[in-house]
Amino acid sequence: MEQLMERMDTGVTPVLDIEDVSIQFGDFKAIKDVSTSIGKNEIRFFIGPNGAGKTTILDAICGKNKVSDGKIVFHGDSGDRDVTRMKEYAISDLGIGRKFQAPSVFGGITIDENMELAVARKHSIYSTTFLKLSKEKREYMNHILEFIGLKDKRFQYPSSLSHGEKQWLEIGMLMAARPKLMLLDEPVAGMGRRETEKTAEMLKNIKKECSIIVVEHDMQFAKDVSDTVTVFHEGTVLDEGTMETVQQNQQVIDVYLGRG
Repeated sequence: MEQLMERMDTGVTPVLDIEDVSIQFGDFKAIKDVSTSIGKNEIRFFIGPNGAGKTTILDAICGKNKVSDGKIVFHGDSGDRDVTRMKEYAISDLGIGRKFQAPSVFGGITIDENMELAVARKHSIYSTTFLKLSKEKREYMNHILEFIGLKDKRFQYPSSLSHGEKQWLEIGMLMAARPKLMLLDEPVAGMGRRETEKTAEMLKNIKKECSIIVVEHDMQFAKDVSDTVTVFHEGTVLDEGTMETVQQNQQVIDVYLGRG
């Protein structure tokens, strides 16, 4: 709760408040009394060792994991909403978009058709048969395709794309829903340095329109992109601040940064 109060004192406008959240699976308490606040147009990184609880809390924000105690409040266009026990689709409709580690695009349709589904907010490939986008939505889709660098490949199938390009396509599909908060799980895993650098620039531009939470192990990427990092360890928040600040915390060095 201390980190949450400190963030509130700075006058940062929050888009999401996580308040004393605990998540339990059977007898195992995966998340223990976690509190933090994500600011508007902020890029927040969740870092820490494997099993620290980073993805678990991300899945709670989007409704995939159930919260045992505490609450998660989203400050969106429709006002302040407690999303703690809402369904995944309802949370998505409020403006929270979730991308998982492995790209999950439709392989049987073109890149263009994948984007059409995303812009129209349809979830079945059969929807493309009679799908007609408005001029405004078509223009927005074209803007996204150009932004993610796939406009010239729009009529190809996702199987022709590199791993990084598939990640960018999925990020573009998230952008199509115009979220207020984007959740990304290891978006640069498996990418080379050039693709990672392009992804970094992409996220810096996206944050002008929405807040972003990133779960990541690439510390250089975190240093280059993050506004704030939250360090998780054994289901709790070990530290929070800029990357430069947390790198000086001896506990963080001992349990995470000093490994390997």
